[in-house]
Amino acid sequence: MPASIAIPRDEIQLTAIRSQGAGGQNVNKVSSAIHLRFDIHASSLPAAIKQRLLALSDHRITEDGVIIIKAQQHRTQEKNRSDALARLHELVTRAAKVPKTRRATRPTRGSRERRLTSKKQRGQTKSLRGKINT
Repeated sequence: MPASIAIPRDEIQLTAIRSQGAGGQNVNKVSSAIHLRFDIHASSLPAAIKQRLLALSDHRITEDGVIIIKAQQHRTQEKNRSDALARLHELVTRAAKVPKTRRATRPTRGSRERRLTSKKQRGQTKSLRGKINT
């Protein structure tokens, strides 16, 4: 992430929850998974980055503009917390990158002529496949 962009800790809401899936007694006892919530509209991010974040078609971003990340890959809460924060930073970094503007280009005269000659050649080949009239 660029040095100018930093997300304050008070804007990120972290909640410890129980992990899903197999894992035996540890899963049933310990709340090792982390549920991260980050409100894009209420954040101190620049307006351009907020706009690009909201425009992303990511299933982790709700219609209200809240990023929800659930980290439960690791057995410890600390590793899951750092994993969730890393995923949030990766998402914001991707949105911080300004996309290149597309410049319309036209095909060259030579490429247009080559295309037309190949089309004529293909048409001629196909016309030769027809029935012969005598």
